[in-house]
Amino acid sequence: MAKKKQRTRGDKRMDEAARAEAEVAFFLSQAKSKAAEAPVEAKTEAQGHYFLSIDTHPVTFGLGPAGTGKTYCATSRAVEALLAQEIKKIYVVRPMVETEDIGYLPGEVEDKFRPYFRPVYDVLEERLGKGFCDYLIRTGKIEVAPLAFLRGRTLKDAFVILDEAQNTTQEQMHMFLTRLGENVTAVINGDERQVDIKQPSGLVHARRLFEGVPGFGVIQFEPEDVRRSALAHKIVEVYELEAQAA
Repeated sequence: MAKKKQRTRGDKRMDEAARAEAEVAFFLSQAKSKAAEAPVEAKTEAQGHYFLSIDTHPVTFGLGPAGTGKTYCATSRAVEALLAQEIKKIYVVRPMVETEDIGYLPGEVEDKFRPYFRPVYDVLEERLGKGFCDYLIRTGKIEVAPLAFLRGRTLKDAFVILDEAQNTTQEQMHMFLTRLGENVTAVINGDERQVDIKQPSGLVHARRLFEGVPGFGVIQFEPEDVRRSALAHKIVEVYELEAQAA
């Protein structure tokens, strides 16, 4: 009689990982969330072009003022892709502006930067429900972190969102783009007029480099695309008039 092969700790860890992956896949297939039952639809022509670019390009730049739905639309589309199991993970990252010291904030590293990602968490919780959102974060299916956390990693089978990209340096943008691996959809959002860093913006530089390159889409949102509120629309409009007059 053949001797039964003894299982190693490595074998057991692999089995546990496979069971965890199967459990997450099951929950994703059974999800009864807003994202699953009511996919987000474009509210403006620019959002329609934005969705089309995301669906047809590996990398999309979403440029323009706050309130146009860039973060909301990209995060919603990422959630839909995860629920459809087209990808295995969502990454949402943003640069941490050097002048903003988070060291004084309480808690672990994740607790310190969480307030900076509140808009993203709001969308995730709206589209998934808070409980299911927390579960996906806990099981590693959604990762929300500062841009620097991607250094040295390869992202694959994922939907990756870089928010507030106007505050990346050219080196940070280069690092981000070279992290992208197989089966990745990347969305890079930002407002080129709201740069908070002293160095040249990596977003402005990347747009100049990649606009017109196959596989890269560039969508420009305008003040008239603001849908946050009538007040926000008016505020953006007034600032735009001032900029044109300068």
